[in-house]
Amino acid sequence: MSTTQTSMPTQLTSAEKITVSMRILRFFAHLISVVFHPLFIPTYIFLFLMQVVPYEFAGITPWELTLRLFSVFWWTAFVPAFAIFLLWRLQFVNGIMLLTQRERIIPFVLVMLFYWWQYYLSRHFTDQPIVLKFFYLGIFLSTVIGLIVNNYMKISLHGMAAGGAVAAVILFSWFYALPLWIYILSVTLLVGLVASARLLISDHSNKEVYAGLISGMICQLLAYLLVV
Repeated sequence: MSTTQTSMPTQLTSAEKITVSMRILRFFAHLISVVFHPLFIPTYIFLFLMQVVPYEFAGITPWELTLRLFSVFWWTAFVPAFAIFLLWRLQFVNGIMLLTQRERIIPFVLVMLFYWWQYYLSRHFTDQPIVLKFFYLGIFLSTVIGLIVNNYMKISLHGMAAGGAVAAVILFSWFYALPLWIYILSVTLLVGLVASARLLISDHSNKEVYAGLISGMICQLLAYLLVV
């Protein structure tokens, strides 16, 4: 004797659909925040210049160029991140996410020193683009401004890095007189994604994100005027 069993398909309610959608959005927001973390931006800019103006690196061998790229990643990403990790393990900060303004003070100073060192090194390199000098000076200035503004609001570090990146690409286009509109539009789109991601998964306000974007742009422009 056989019995036929029918099963009703499980349907999600409207509330459950919204919950699933929010989880997916937050996942991609976290992914964007990690991939475009402020500490990675200098390395991305160096890679960008390697592709757009390779002739500016004509004075060094491919192996030396690889080492130069690794040096940028080492001093502007790995060492600062490791220093913040040590601060956390030594209980100077409560976590590597640096959720409060107070926790950001020491990391700001450390990153500021590493960025200054990268700018100082770039001043003595004659076999790489001169625009790197103002870019490194710009990210150093942004950390100085960020440290000051941090006393009044929790300015978005992602916003500062993203704003500095789009301003730098625009200034590269101006300096080299190259039509980099596709790159400018692409970076602008990424800036929008990063800003949206931070508003979605962090406790930043619109004011803090916009302040980060504007300060990052202004610092690059100021550095350009000082160096070039």
